[in-house]
Amino acid sequence: MKHYNRIIKFVVCLQALFILTLFLEVNSASAQLTAKANHDHITVDFFYHGSTVSVRGISDPDTDLIIKITSDDGHQILREKGKVGGVLWMNVGELKLDRVPNMYFLHSTKNIEEILSPDQMDKYVMGYPALEEHVGMNASDQAEKDKWFNEFVKFKESSKLYGATTGQISLTKGTDSQNYYILTQWPYQAPPGNYTVSVYAVKDKKVVETATSNVVVEQVGMVKSFANMAKNNAAEYGFISVFAALAAGFGVGMIFRKSGGAH
Repeated sequence: MKHYNRIIKFVVCLQALFILTLFLEVNSASAQLTAKANHDHITVDFFYHGSTVSVRGISDPDTDLIIKITSDDGHQILREKGKVGGVLWMNVGELKLDRVPNMYFLHSTKNIEEILSPDQMDKYVMGYPALEEHVGMNASDQAEKDKWFNEFVKFKESSKLYGATTGQISLTKGTDSQNYYILTQWPYQAPPGNYTVSVYAVKDKKVVETATSNVVVEQVGMVKSFANMAKNNAAEYGFISVFAALAAGFGVGMIFRKSGGAH
């Protein structure tokens, strides 16, 4: 009986070893997609005027890559201005957008339309058409939604918060994997919050693998103190703002007085 039990244990061990070997072979046959943002904690102080963030990692050498950098979905409001009574320019309407990121950047090795199918673009919210379908809007019809979404994108692009590039991802191919790298400008207009860097490996017009990394933007020092004051004690913040403006004006006046005034 003991000899029989030993044989059973030996067979079980061989089976486990065989399964483990297969598992290692399968995982070594394809490079695992990785993503790392070098600057994952951006601090905003008085001297802050934007930053740079690089994204690097490895992927399978037979795949194209798409890198998406976004904030969490939120709410945005667009206000339409027009003349009231033919004289005064005032807000004559507003458009509310839901499920819309405040920041949205796409970087790809090739044009997204060439490497990804339309249903995959919609699934992973890749490109402005897919983003428009994702966003909720209180527009009366599709034509009005198209019009206002295009205006919204133009505004975001002019504010350096939306954008897309092709061919700026650097690739270094090896035998079993490829290294990728991109350096991006981080706009100072991006507010404090949590941002997600998503990397997609694409093959045969489908996303076959994903990896993510996080970037946190945080106010520090006096900037954070003033922001908290503006949020929690508006009266005190307003008084300090007025006092600072008066002091600045007085200082400029003294400089002009000493220099003999403007010429």
